[in-house]
Amino acid sequence: MVMYKALLYTQWKWARLIILLGTLAGFSLPLLSLQGAARADRGALQAQDLLRAVQSWGTLYPLLAAALGLLVAIATWTADHRGRHVHALTLPLPRWRYVLLRFAAGMTLLAVPIAAVSVGALLAAFTATIPSGLQAYPLALSLRFALAVLVAYAVFFAISAGTARTAGIILGVIAALVVVQVVASIANLQLDLVGTSQVVLLQGLGPLAVFTGRWMLVDV
Repeated sequence: MVMYKALLYTQWKWARLIILLGTLAGFSLPLLSLQGAARADRGALQAQDLLRAVQSWGTLYPLLAAALGLLVAIATWTADHRGRHVHALTLPLPRWRYVLLRFAAGMTLLAVPIAAVSVGALLAAFTATIPSGLQAYPLALSLRFALAVLVAYAVFFAISAGTARTAGIILGVIAALVVVQVVASIANLQLDLVGTSQVVLLQGLGPLAVFTGRWMLVDV
């Protein structure tokens, strides 16, 4: 517990600006998406206009989740990479436990903007004048945002924990897929690696499928 508190404190110092800005953005996003419906002097928005506005704002939720996961993961390992992991190797605990504590500390910090999205969504749903036939789904949106943040943080945490060589290998594999796809297109070959990868990762039960689809605070 002492080690966890120490890591949590150091990661807060490194990522506090990210967390504060993410918290402000997460709280404001649901309120902004329903700002027209929340104004009594304009009355209730028409259902179609409200859905269009909510859907346009909804594209920002997965972007915010991915940005938070990426930036906090990078901030988590920056000091270790700078010190060539000497400090971590001198600690009286196994490497796997150190990594686990690092991950837990980062998720603890990310719980703040996740909670901000939940509070903002509940407040927006409570204060908005929603047309009949539509319903607010603040809990479902909050849970989906939390899952997206967790997935993004886990992916970028694993990449950031490795060396620059590891990151280079991952980027090299991605670049190789793109090059092969371009060459196949030029040669008129029936090969769709990018499309197949997109289906595997982003659709159905893919690990990144949570980022796709409609992010709707209000829907039918």
